[in-house]
Amino acid sequence: MATSSGEAVVGIIANPAAGKDIRRLVAQGRVVSNQEKANTVKRVLAGLDAVGVGTALLMPDLSGIAHSVMRGWRGAMRCEMLDYAPTGWQIDSTRSAEMMRAAGAGCIVTIGGDGTNRVVAKGAGDVPLAAVSTGTNNVFPKLIEGTLAGLAAGTVATDPALSAEVCQRACRLDIFVDGELRDIALVDAAVSKQSMVGSRAIWDAGNLSRAWLTTSTASAIGISSIGSRLMEIGMFEAKGLQIDFAGGDAKESLAHEDAATVVSAPIAPGMVADVEVARWSEMRVGDIVEIDAPGCTIALDGEREIELLRGMEASISLNAAGPLVVDFDGALRHAALSMSGSP
Repeated sequence: MATSSGEAVVGIIANPAAGKDIRRLVAQGRVVSNQEKANTVKRVLAGLDAVGVGTALLMPDLSGIAHSVMRGWRGAMRCEMLDYAPTGWQIDSTRSAEMMRAAGAGCIVTIGGDGTNRVVAKGAGDVPLAAVSTGTNNVFPKLIEGTLAGLAAGTVATDPALSAEVCQRACRLDIFVDGELRDIALVDAAVSKQSMVGSRAIWDAGNLSRAWLTTSTASAIGISSIGSRLMEIGMFEAKGLQIDFAGGDAKESLAHEDAATVVSAPIAPGMVADVEVARWSEMRVGDIVEIDAPGCTIALDGEREIELLRGMEASISLNAAGPLVVDFDGALRHAALSMSGSP
């Protein structure tokens, strides 16, 4: 990986597994092919090249997305693949983000869903994320054309001073098991009554007992959409939401303890369901909540990731030090001015 001193570097992480989980069978989740992801990366590269980025670093993958892109690249910008053997697991995205950060990347473009951005954020540190939606539940990433995403990411990378103006820091949820940080979530964490990770994806709200959200907006889908019926929270607000579902086993006495409230929400693509909420309350930054749910799993950003066995102690906390996120509209306004020669 050869980068020249002072040039702008942008990383691109395209997740081959994004948009291909079981929700294509149980709901109406869209399928995003690897060919389309490769085409999206090519469009991102065109945008980066147009604003003077010197090097684009691609995550290697077993599906051949990066190889396909590099074979067809003819632009002036260098296009290189990170030097390691991919495993096909989540660790590839985290490791790639770490390597891109170490190489001086001024921005990382992610092509995937909420889960993709969660594992990238674990390795990106303070490198801003330009999150392009191709997954199932897409609250964190945005649906934007690849060329525009490249222009925005390249503009941030070529002028680091812009980060303070066009990037915002999101909150995250920290999950602790036996006193140690086990994992994070960017949008939501939920306790599932299912005892095994299984197919990972969450699509039946009836299996949930509790949930915590960093974001709950009416335009969201998944668990976050349930919260939007109770309290609206924007992605960059320094607060969260805790929900106890009817039939759950939460022991804390929360606010709004009236009879169960039934809300109707889009919990998966093409799937709108009625969900019974027993209690809910606002969550503040720094709050630590014990998770007393042995024999269950914790889902992070829509996918079951942590199995809680009997004897394990778990807790969750709202942390304001989440990832930096590129505001596409703001960055693109700067890109337009720069490309037109305006001061």
